[in-house]
Amino acid sequence: ATLHDSGLSTVIDWYDRDATGKKLDLKKRPELIRMRKWHTRTRMQSSVDRNLAQAIVELERIAEQLGLPRVVREEAAIIYRKAVEKELVRGRAIESVVAAALYAACRIHRIPRTLDEIAKYTRSGRKEVARCYRLLVRELGLRIPLVDPADYAHRIATMLGLSGATVRTAIEIIDKARRLGITAGKDPAGIAAAAVYIAALLNDERRTQKEVAMAAGVTEVTVRNRYKELVKVLSLNEIGSGSSKTIGGTTSSNENRQG
Repeated sequence: ATLHDSGLSTVIDWYDRDATGKKLDLKKRPELIRMRKWHTRTRMQSSVDRNLAQAIVELERIAEQLGLPRVVREEAAIIYRKAVEKELVRGRAIESVVAAALYAACRIHRIPRTLDEIAKYTRSGRKEVARCYRLLVRELGLRIPLVDPADYAHRIATMLGLSGATVRTAIEIIDKARRLGITAGKDPAGIAAAAVYIAALLNDERRTQKEVAMAAGVTEVTVRNRYKELVKVLSLNEIGSGSSKTIGGTTSSNENRQG
């Protein structure tokens, strides 16, 4: 059989025979055992190195697409190496584990990127990346801080070219929603998107739900559902005191115009 290194390695005979097939004498057997151990370690190390080299290429490719900072890339590389050392990568696509490591690194460094954003640059899909992420967190004992929707709000607002006043209003909305327990169990990107959407309406910087959804990396349905929940529960006329506009019960005049 051809070895994974295209025949560069040599298999040391496991039957205690020399090249001619003769039995080795007992004196040579301890040396042979040492050679076998060394040979096995060398082959394993070579395999690990190749795996890591391929993983780094994938990591840089995905990170470049997402514009992730160096600190996140380095954190992800460390996580991936630990996964290799614990044999968590075996039987799984390298890019899936790499994507999961990048997502974990983003969470650790509070860089607002969703699992969907990262997974779309893999062939594996969201479900497989999510499975690998849960595996890494569980088996490596990663300490992942809770995601703050406010982190996403800054990014979404920046991508939409919204003012600082709108960002502050969005954060007020998020803070009030958190105090009332509305954010619990909800996708932070979805909460942030709805808060930015409402804040833009309050500050006369109207953006469509589609625009906000694209900036947040969520669906329009998510924005719409979170929007309805927020305006139903929150007294939004108390938020953004610089604006005389009120968004009460379920919709606003701007929302009605948008359709």
